[in-house]
Amino acid sequence: MAQGQKTNTAKSGFSVPPFLVMIVALIVSELIFHFVFGNLSHFKDSLRKEPNPGDYMGIIYKGGVIVPFLMTMFIVVITFSIERHLTIGKAAGTGNLENFLRSVKAKLAGNDINGALAECDKQKGAVANVVQAGLLKYAEMEKNTELEGEKKVLAIQQEVEESTALELPALEQNLPILATIASVGTLIALLGTVIGMIKAFAALATSGSPDPAALASGISEALINTALGIFTSAIAIIMYNLFTSKIDKLTYGIDEIGYSLSQSFASRKH
Repeated sequence: MAQGQKTNTAKSGFSVPPFLVMIVALIVSELIFHFVFGNLSHFKDSLRKEPNPGDYMGIIYKGGVIVPFLMTMFIVVITFSIERHLTIGKAAGTGNLENFLRSVKAKLAGNDINGALAECDKQKGAVANVVQAGLLKYAEMEKNTELEGEKKVLAIQQEVEESTALELPALEQNLPILATIASVGTLIALLGTVIGMIKAFAALATSGSPDPAALASGISEALINTALGIFTSAIAIIMYNLFTSKIDKLTYGIDEIGYSLSQSFASRKH
């Protein structure tokens, strides 16, 4: 029964297929880049050589072909940040996690297993499900007359560990994508910067007087890509560290209550 609850909980979290998100984000980015930022109203001429003064949409469009890929990464970061926020928030449960753990430990101290299970039903979430699995095993070991005391304690610890192993992967899903974008974003931005500078120097190398419009376009492409890449990577790093710290907090809570379960049972000398 407990095992089925744990398995269902691990699979019931809010989840977005990563590949689908990336494809949709790329399509949306391309459409925005060409039809919004590239709208002729943002430029002085029909060839889109020079954006209107102070028109940031036109300026971003002049960033070149790398911009849609940077926009794609930004959309992916925002999408998975929202998805992780919902999933980790659901895993923490409906009430304050620290109060929940404190309440469960108080119930254990009074040997009120049913009261502790009731607290799990009210709290819900991944942490509560792990605690509930441990409590059910705790109650089972109290009735068990075949195993020795130490083996009963080990059985409780193993139940908590197995429950945790089922819950945590769902919390850590998609975090590697944020970590990858945090690193790759700056590299792709650097590629766009290099392409822009190549165009700028090519404008300077033209025979006769350099083309000011081409020179400005190359420099603009270089700077826009740099700005977008740094901004996207910064957001990805912040979100990754934020969610990692939240998961660590949940894991610490699970470890704490697992230790309390084992110590409480051992202290009763079963």
